[in-house]
Amino acid sequence: LLQTLQEPVIRMNAPLEPASLGSPHPLARLLSERIVILDGAMGTNIQAHRLSEAQYRGERFAGHGSDLKGNNDLLSITQPDIIEGIHEAFLMAGADLIETNTFNSTSLSQADYRLGSLAYELNVAAAGCARRAVERVGARNPLPHPHFVAGAIGPLSKTLSLSRDVNDPGARDVTFDEVRAAYAEQVRGLIDGGVDVLLLETIFDTLNAKAALFAIEEYFDAQPDRRVPIMLSGTITDLSGRTLTGQTVEAFYNSVSHAPLLSIGLNCALGPKEMRPYLEDLSHVAPMYVSCYPNAGLPDPLSPTGFPETPESLAPQIREWAQAGLLNLVGGCCGTTPAHIRAIADAVRDCGPRVVPLVVPRLRLSGLEALAA
Repeated sequence: LLQTLQEPVIRMNAPLEPASLGSPHPLARLLSERIVILDGAMGTNIQAHRLSEAQYRGERFAGHGSDLKGNNDLLSITQPDIIEGIHEAFLMAGADLIETNTFNSTSLSQADYRLGSLAYELNVAAAGCARRAVERVGARNPLPHPHFVAGAIGPLSKTLSLSRDVNDPGARDVTFDEVRAAYAEQVRGLIDGGVDVLLLETIFDTLNAKAALFAIEEYFDAQPDRRVPIMLSGTITDLSGRTLTGQTVEAFYNSVSHAPLLSIGLNCALGPKEMRPYLEDLSHVAPMYVSCYPNAGLPDPLSPTGFPETPESLAPQIREWAQAGLLNLVGGCCGTTPAHIRAIADAVRDCGPRVVPLVVPRLRLSGLEALAA
């Protein structure tokens, strides 16, 4: 049995392009041709504006009964010009794909600000900001391929896998159906707003991600004509090489490989130096496009952005990844600015994309790896 598990496994249904999408999606075609550039950190660039509580509130929420400063997603409604300006800056820096300002645009996450009922509107508004930025930049700088808008779906502020009560390991703040419903509302808003793809990102709890994937497939089953590609990105939280809920990169991939993913990748938590070995692991096992967008190093409160890597120090490390054939899509997470993205785009421009393997070297199952070793 162990010998069989270690033999090459041919993926007959490598999920590069869901069959229900018909002809290849334009983003899939671009990924097959070259390394695609993702944008950088929305939060870092919002912080640079040093907005006040009143600016977060705008006129509409001037009398809201709780503090709103720090609710970056709300700015898609109260300060859309700022959000669109950030999108445009990343597009002008060379990004092919920009993310909507919707990392916390679910009813569960917005409940922290007593704005849970605003979730659908936030997603529609944020998608509109990104779409308008794409249209303006495209009109000024016509390209041989379109720019794309990814509907960003964050991990939630609650977890399905872990208890917050050390005296009750079975206690949970939320149920699977509640998470699924929250994600379903977000997906509906993003699709109605006109995104090109959906991107589940910064996943620290795979069960949360499974609820999101379930909600997405339910939506597409009900409205197959509105199906868009799904991209997914997990987070290795520290040098243990595991997610917060304890999964290795391979285990994380195995847990979500049932979904028809266009890409899988890693983002956040780590800088480029710390993230590279885990990117290598993922690149070797995933029979689909691989993405990576690291932080600009580990947090450093003395740096202007809160992170130490400059465009000049970050880009050469990303180039090494590209030269090693590890990347199909790359960008930046916390601490990265348009200058970082411009440097990354320049650094990988002459590098070919990672070749997607159609054969997985071996199959690993939880519980057998140690025995096999």
